[in-house]
Amino acid sequence: MKERRRLKRQHIMFYSRVFDRKTGAFLGYLGNLTPSGVMIICDTPLEVGQIFPLRIDLPEDLYPVNVLNLIARSVWCERDIDPNFYTVGFKTEKSTPAQEKIILQINEDYGLHNYSIDDF
Repeated sequence: MKERRRLKRQHIMFYSRVFDRKTGAFLGYLGNLTPSGVMIICDTPLEVGQIFPLRIDLPEDLYPVNVLNLIARSVWCERDIDPNFYTVGFKTEKSTPAQEKIILQINEDYGLHNYSIDDF
């Protein structure tokens, strides 16, 4: 598959929980996050092409809000490296400049920027 990402993917160094705001169902854990997309790690596969009102829990007292609410469309779903899990990619539909600022700050604070495999 051709890489279409405009922003480099940043893996997140904390595991925020991600919920479906409409149903309250726990979907999985945040894998990475950019202003244009989200990847989560789930126990079960999610249907591709669906719109999800996502709620991402944020570390307390570090950001202006404790949750990040996004509308996102699932664009792919595949087995994770660990076959007990799935990874699901979402494209955000409508994010505000304030949300994008928080997302960029999360990547600055927690993203794997200049680490190599030898650092771990």
